[in-house]
Amino acid sequence: MSARTDERTVVDLAAGLRDGDRDCLEEVYRRWSPLVHSVALRALGAHHEAEDVTQQVFISAWRSRHTLTPTDHALPAWLIGITRHRVADRLAERARDAQKVASAAAREARPATDDEALAPDATGGVVDRLVLAQQVDDLGEPRRTILRLAFHEDLTHEQISTRTGLPLGTVKSHLRRGLVHLRRTLEEVRHEFA
Repeated sequence: MSARTDERTVVDLAAGLRDGDRDCLEEVYRRWSPLVHSVALRALGAHHEAEDVTQQVFISAWRSRHTLTPTDHALPAWLIGITRHRVADRLAERARDAQKVASAAAREARPATDDEALAPDATGGVVDRLVLAQQVDDLGEPRRTILRLAFHEDLTHEQISTRTGLPLGTVKSHLRRGLVHLRRTLEEVRHEFA
């Protein structure tokens, strides 16, 4: 098979994908998902996240297929462009998660001033801290341990995964659900005292 035939095949695949041909999507996935996964893995350093990004790339490619212009080399370059955007999104998500954990840990670690300790609890005084401490104690395992490792020991998701032996996705899920539970409980308590 000549290089020219390969190029036409790529163009045909791109045109078919753009026109909504699911068979073309399957072929595009088969041929370029290893490349997309490699780029994501190199940037993120975690297989689980690279797998998630790879899936997101091909979902995004299908949804935005109308933007693809079928030319000789457009399809792989277009997929790599989508991959870079998805990797950037994931890195931004990591940074936001780290900032939330750092902020919560800083609030938890700093001692309350006399004014905060005596003030009504609307700004996160002693009642908030007592409620949070009790709620964390009442959480089941492994969620309790995961939250404590994140907030008290300031560990990253990957470090918590290594320490607990749990998959990274499980650690993230427990952390996210635990934070949602704690936030909801605080809102309920604050509403009662309002």
